[in-house]
Amino acid sequence: MTDSAFPFVVENQTGLTEMSDVLNWLATESESFKHQLASAGAVLFRGFPIQTAEDFDAFSAAFGYGNFTYKESLSNAVRLNFTPRVFTANEAPPDVEIFLHHEMAQTPLSPEKIFFCCLRAAEEGGATPLCRSDWLYAKFKERHPKWAEQFATLGLKYKIQMPAEADEDSGQGRSWASTLSVETVAEAEERLETLGYSWRWEEDGSLITTTPVMPAVKRLPDGSESFYNQVLAAHLGWKPVGEEQEEPLTFGNDEAIDDEAPAELANIAKEFVLPLDWKDGDVALLDNHRVMHGRYPFSGSRKRSVVVCLARDV
Repeated sequence: MTDSAFPFVVENQTGLTEMSDVLNWLATESESFKHQLASAGAVLFRGFPIQTAEDFDAFSAAFGYGNFTYKESLSNAVRLNFTPRVFTANEAPPDVEIFLHHEMAQTPLSPEKIFFCCLRAAEEGGATPLCRSDWLYAKFKERHPKWAEQFATLGLKYKIQMPAEADEDSGQGRSWASTLSVETVAEAEERLETLGYSWRWEEDGSLITTTPVMPAVKRLPDGSESFYNQVLAAHLGWKPVGEEQEEPLTFGNDEAIDDEAPAELANIAKEFVLPLDWKDGDVALLDNHRVMHGRYPFSGSRKRSVVVCLARDV
């Protein structure tokens, strides 16, 4: 199960020192790295002269994937753009752990690929844990076939509360207007109806949305199955929703999920987690359908800066 290199590491062994040389090199080599990504799930580029968000933008663009901007996404995390394609990974406070998840798996619109770039590593902590969801699901299915079948058959519904104004102290603090790319209540409701969501408005102006049934398991091109969802993040980090303290995650038929199932998933995930300890200039390319990621807390006077670029297959 774990015989593939994870992540596949590419070091700057030829000593490229100029971004123009790096881009020329990628013009001929990027297809081979895409091939490695298909099996490894993650590729780490280390030692290249990437110092700015603009350098990272050019590096990621060289792979030829389609753009997936923050503005068009339904991400509920607060982020800050550096370029139209590059933005902060998450603006949650440094002492907040962001648990393992697939980017935007709780929405109908999610990217196939993710580029991360470390512009400045944290003084202490701040690693990005990575976990192969295909390996996780295979082990979970082996140990708990009934639970695995339940997730695969029933799917999931996510209930999310979007504030009226952005809350930067929350990992899910993006306002409903920004999330939905709208300005008015009527426009928000029209967008939600198009997406198949149900919703209700709270007295404080926040919006509680419930997704249509979303898959919990995704079949990958090589025939393997990936536990593609937000079960671990919701179980470990999401708060109850609204005044009635509703569960943020249920099965697709609205039944409650047995707490023992995600707890066991979290235990199994520990067997496969690899913390990516960043160095300045590192770029990591992830297959978002195969690999989960998170963020460990960090501290120190040196402000951690990890930026991201989302991409879709063309």
